[in-house]
Amino acid sequence: MYYTGFADEAADSIEKQIEVTKKLGWEYIESRSIEGTNLTDISDEKFEEVAEKLKAAGVKVNCFGSAVANWGKDPREEDSFKNSMEELKRAIPRMQKLGTKMIRGMSYGIPKELSPENSEIEAKIIDHLKKMVKMCEEAGITYVHENCMNYFSQSYQHMDKLLAAIDSPNFKIVYDTGNPLMADNRMGEAPYEKQTSWGAYQHLKDKIAYVHIKDGTFVKETNGIFPEMDYCYPGEGNGEVKRIIKDLLAGGYDGGFSIEPHMGAVYHEDRDDSQADAKYNTYLEYGKRFKGLMEEIRSELEED
Repeated sequence: MYYTGFADEAADSIEKQIEVTKKLGWEYIESRSIEGTNLTDISDEKFEEVAEKLKAAGVKVNCFGSAVANWGKDPREEDSFKNSMEELKRAIPRMQKLGTKMIRGMSYGIPKELSPENSEIEAKIIDHLKKMVKMCEEAGITYVHENCMNYFSQSYQHMDKLLAAIDSPNFKIVYDTGNPLMADNRMGEAPYEKQTSWGAYQHLKDKIAYVHIKDGTFVKETNGIFPEMDYCYPGEGNGEVKRIIKDLLAGGYDGGFSIEPHMGAVYHEDRDDSQADAKYNTYLEYGKRFKGLMEEIRSELEED
């Protein structure tokens, strides 16, 4: 078991991302963005610089937090499939250079104006995902599908359908504890109830290879893809973080836990932090609190 995190939520530069990781006593980063650009899309020169700095610091990238097939790509548009395939092709040699074995991907966006059941779109998405998973398999990489605001995470039925359709040892789930809180369970007719973290976990638990730690509460819907959320430290919201982790560990889970606070720059009235400092300090505090929560869970498991 190991700890990691989306260190771009602490800082933009690779130097500060490495620094906060080492302060937490961790040796892994789930790399997403460097100075605002995804690791898959930075220039070759910048990537080589990042790789050298990681190597010198003894910090590894355990997972590429890519935008492959993510919620911003409409499955009705052919460019969505083309762009995701090209992103994956760029990512693979970079992952091989860094020794990274997992890439976070999704299953394209949710066309909310359409019915939740669309066999034509579903078949098209599955066909493309199978092609990308095959590429990963040939490269010795696992495609971990996140339960975010994407097509096959829009209901429990969709989750089951996806897992039944793609049967590959190189296709697994990265389970985010906080994402179900903002997601409708789009089965049947509207209005839809929100998913629950424990309910989504029950559908996915047998395929979970990796875990994102996020917590919060739903506030209200917006006109965008994502609703308004009130994110908080792990264990303080409705993500059932402690319950899920305890169940995972009791079942023998020995993979990674990646913090993804989404709390931004939390200011404290008694401190004179700049926005950058507040962002950094929030991430650092989140990591410390998560480690404390893990110690609490381990103690309880020993007592049970």
